[in-house]
Amino acid sequence: MVTDSKRPLNAIPRATVVARILDGEHLVIYKGLVLRIPHSWLDAHPGGNLSILHYVGRDATDEVEVYHPDDVLQAIKCYAIGTVDEAELPWNPFIPPVEVGWVRKRVKATEGSKPEGGKASKYVWFKEADAMRAPADSTDPLCPPSQILLVQKNTLLPECDTPSLETLIAPPSTLSLQVQVEHSVAFKDLHQRIIDAGLYKCRYISGYGPEIVRYSMFAFASYWFYQKQWFLSSAFFLGLFWWQLVFFAHDLGHVGVTHCWEIDRLISILIADFIGGLSIGWWVDNHNIHHLVTNHPSHDPDIEHLPFLAISPVFFQSLWSSYYKRTMHFDAFAKVFITIQHYLFYVIMLLARFNLYGLSYTFLVKKAFDTRRTKGGRWAWGLEIVGIIFFWCWFGRVLVGCGDWKTALGYLFVSHASTSILHVQIVLSHFSMSTADLGPTESFPARQMRTTSDVICRPDLGWIHGGLHLQVTHHLFPRLPRHNLGEASKLVKEFAKERGLVYAEFGFVDGNMEMLGVLQGVAEQLKIMKRVAKLEVQAAVDKKLAATDTKTE
Repeated sequence: MVTDSKRPLNAIPRATVVARILDGEHLVIYKGLVLRIPHSWLDAHPGGNLSILHYVGRDATDEVEVYHPDDVLQAIKCYAIGTVDEAELPWNPFIPPVEVGWVRKRVKATEGSKPEGGKASKYVWFKEADAMRAPADSTDPLCPPSQILLVQKNTLLPECDTPSLETLIAPPSTLSLQVQVEHSVAFKDLHQRIIDAGLYKCRYISGYGPEIVRYSMFAFASYWFYQKQWFLSSAFFLGLFWWQLVFFAHDLGHVGVTHCWEIDRLISILIADFIGGLSIGWWVDNHNIHHLVTNHPSHDPDIEHLPFLAISPVFFQSLWSSYYKRTMHFDAFAKVFITIQHYLFYVIMLLARFNLYGLSYTFLVKKAFDTRRTKGGRWAWGLEIVGIIFFWCWFGRVLVGCGDWKTALGYLFVSHASTSILHVQIVLSHFSMSTADLGPTESFPARQMRTTSDVICRPDLGWIHGGLHLQVTHHLFPRLPRHNLGEASKLVKEFAKERGLVYAEFGFVDGNMEMLGVLQGVAEQLKIMKRVAKLEVQAAVDKKLAATDTKTE
């Protein structure tokens, strides 16, 4: 038995942990403690509930520590209900229920089931998707035996009421748990070295000083050209202004500027919503999940782009998205677009900002009817709504000032298309990397380095990428101010070399070629599948005709 500052904590057997998870509790392992996350905090978590649900039954120590400041890490311990038995360390993870299609839903309690004086609602298990497991003897690198993908409910299995122990047992893994634990231990040492080096301190003057000058120059250029009625030039510089501001909003969304959630969120709303017309609340909710389950076809929203793009043939199976809560249908429309996706990629990127509007506003509308408001949710959501209205008022006035609808349409297109380099930069570090699911055994640093790459760039040109060309280091330490990523990346490369992990990096042109190669490879596989299917149909028809002729004779 161990004792924290408030109460004694007893060891909880592994069998009890999984039994309580099956009973509906959200238990997460953190530094040898068993944390029980109540529904009240799950719903209020600033990073969204999915960022916790993906770690139920798992050791989330590394993820928790790189995502939270010291004061939050101390507060987290109040959720401890016990410790892990030392005989059961290192912890052999379970599969989180959400990753096999199970979630808890609040329903109204019937009069018969509601205890006297009890609550009017309760939480019950709900199966939202079926889990499609890879064959245990699979040798396909795209579909290892540890892989679990989600498909539409009742596609594979009959309906059942609750998950079972077998549901949460992780499939065979090609990884050694001991090696992954050693990666994790070494990563903790790396994190401490970064802390000791003072790299979490934001460089407001030397870091953001030049950034603010650059933002101002782009904004002034847009205004000056607009006054001269050179509208397309004005639109181009407005797009560059938005492009660079997104990097600042990104830092604020990670609470990497002032390191105070309220201040960073307020500034980010002013930048993203009032100036850019995009919801920072949506972006944070989406982006946190991307960081935690990077490149997982069923869980990472940043690679779920059907019907326009597919970076792996596994998307041909009409996967279920645990983030979007819908099936990504591989329908006739997708089958046409995917075969030419490597030709259409840059065209799609030119229009990507319009898609961000749709995702942002859909998110805000859903939040309007969501009683589970996150921390600061009421004022932040309301301010975002005001910001979006303000954006369309000033930008609408800009479009009207163009004089005629053709010029206004040109202004709209050029201003949005000139931000497209941002969208290329975002996908460049992930589209060419692995999408295989190696299971919950894989350590946090190993997964991030397997699914993320850097863009090689001269330090003096790093601003073009917003400093985020160092994506590997950013994914390992998301709260690290981006102006310190260069120094941190040197330590990360040493860590990778010591641990035998690959630190992937490409030049901008080579990275684009790698990415286009992946898109073309998937397109070619689809074409082959179509030809095979056509031949099979033809063979079946020929066989039927031959049988008919024989019968006639």
